[in-house]
Amino acid sequence: MSRARREIGDAIKQVDIVIELLDARIPMASRNPVLNEIIGNKPRLLVLNKADLANDKISEAWVKYFEDSGQPAVLVNSNTGKGVNDVTEKAVGIMASKLEKEMAKGKIGASIKAMIVGIPNVGKSTLINKIAGKQTMETSNRPGVTRKNQWVRLNDKIQLLDTPGILWPKFDNEVYARHLAYIGTIKDDVIDVEELALELVKELVKIDKDKLYERYKIADDFTYEMDYELLEEIGRKRGCLVKGQEVDFTRTANIVLNEFRCGKIGRISLEKAK
Repeated sequence: MSRARREIGDAIKQVDIVIELLDARIPMASRNPVLNEIIGNKPRLLVLNKADLANDKISEAWVKYFEDSGQPAVLVNSNTGKGVNDVTEKAVGIMASKLEKEMAKGKIGASIKAMIVGIPNVGKSTLINKIAGKQTMETSNRPGVTRKNQWVRLNDKIQLLDTPGILWPKFDNEVYARHLAYIGTIKDDVIDVEELALELVKELVKIDKDKLYERYKIADDFTYEMDYELLEEIGRKRGCLVKGQEVDFTRTANIVLNEFRCGKIGRISLEKAK
């Protein structure tokens, strides 16, 4: 992560605008505070990616929130391509005056240079491939696939520099840290997945209990005294049982986390715009 930070710091001098990718389900938790120090006053476009996994109305409220604070933002589903064209159009629009000046100087075919940044596993490579219309970058649902800076020409008006995803070294906000773990930014092998899934279930009950209960066929009148009992019921409904009909909590936890991450529980936003 330290090397990635240095590389971004060195490359920032070469670019005109920064495209910062956020996860639409957790726009605040997925904003890396370290990037603010590196980017400084460079023009910036926020892209709320994975909008297909988030609540539509809440996502629209986030775009308004950012726009009202003077920060251009767009919603994108990089898997289907919805909103992808808005990224380049908005970036070119933000840099329109620079392009006009370049053309006035006789620089025919002038283009802007953009840098794309974001946390691991936020979908940078997938977005670049969709914009470019070809398999330009290696993609994976594992965080940390992009290892080095790579320039890609998207069209005749914009060149894009992809960068490795970086996390900050210390999480001061526990809620944000959990949210990052829920979406898979923090690798599962360094955390307690059972505890994480339990916290996620508790949060989903508050946010959209109906979607959670419907997905796992939990009876509306199901009651429990301890939070783990709900996760246990999910395990029973999914047949995650071991000898003696005991619930396999690790297997249950992985099911809940994976199904939340791919949207099978429903389109759920964990954070609301203030």
